[in-house]
Amino acid sequence: MNARVKPGRTPHFRISEAAALLGVSDDTLRRWADQGRLELHKDAGGRFTVEGRRLAELAQQLADAPPATAGTSARNRMRGIVTKVTRDGVMAQVEMQAGPFRLVSLMSREAADELRLEAGVAAIATVKSTQVIVELPQA
Repeated sequence: MNARVKPGRTPHFRISEAAALLGVSDDTLRRWADQGRLELHKDAGGRFTVEGRRLAELAQQLADAPPATAGTSARNRMRGIVTKVTRDGVMAQVEMQAGPFRLVSLMSREAADELRLEAGVAAIATVKSTQVIVELPQA
């Protein structure tokens, strides 16, 4: 992704870039703009863009929908769909797609069986870590 940014200004993302960051289609993003949920701007080339700050606010709103659980201390929770489950005698590898993110979890086979995890099951991935590395994409 290559946000359009000038020094001292907030970056702007093309519709396709913004949609990919939110894990939705370009059409969904355009519908949200038509509904007034998101404001589009035109760049110098006449292409529609979304301001980075507003995109971040919308991403936060989408993530704030609380999953149906009793409670947890974890904050990095992503809704998604199971795409693959590989089981052996003791362990299971569960792959999920949460928007643009592919997540892989290793768990006991017993846990995967109890949760009835199979491709196509909606699930919530909770990521708990003491380190998070943030990088900027190359311009």
